[in-house]
Amino acid sequence: MSLKGKKILITAGPTWVAIDQARVISNLSTGETGFILADKFKKIGAKVTLLLGPGNFYRAGQTGIKVIRFKYFSELARLLDKELKNGGYAAVIHAAAVADYQPKEIIQRKVSSLRKSWKINLVPTRKLISKLKIYQPDLFTVGFKFQPNTNKTELLAKGNALLKKENLNLVVANSNNHNGYQSYILDGLNKYGPFLNKIKMAIYLCKLLRNQL
Repeated sequence: MSLKGKKILITAGPTWVAIDQARVISNLSTGETGFILADKFKKIGAKVTLLLGPGNFYRAGQTGIKVIRFKYFSELARLLDKELKNGGYAAVIHAAAVADYQPKEIIQRKVSSLRKSWKINLVPTRKLISKLKIYQPDLFTVGFKFQPNTNKTELLAKGNALLKKENLNLVVANSNNHNGYQSYILDGLNKYGPFLNKIKMAIYLCKLLRNQL
């Protein structure tokens, strides 16, 4: 089977949430995994749209990938909904490190740096991964579960839990333990891996989608 001409939507990178008019809460994601995936799918003929968070990993001049930038959680939520509503995608690979929490209230000014302390009440954000199939129930969906400094048993358990809870087709369970990058691709019946670098994982994920779409 071939992915030539099929539309693939990939999310990647960190996601900001504002705490005042000058500061944000973010995470350590670089967007590297998503960009590697976008590059590999492009090379096998897919039409790739990449929703890419803040950061400088993406290199200007790359061709063949439609890149739409975002910074904030609200921007990613809006873009993801817009792209999925327009339809036409064969698969969505949700690799972005989406903010899990946001301030209950955003202060509409810059808080003075002279304050002695600052307590921020964080509340959960809505789960964007739960809405991937809202417009297209048969959409092929791939989620990512990052579990730092964990063992294989826990990593696989967390990945399978996400797979089942969000009704995904595949989950990439990945970690950065003391041995470096390690990931598995899970489909509920099988596990593929371990993959000890992101490029090998991306190549195998391309193979799985090519066989299943």
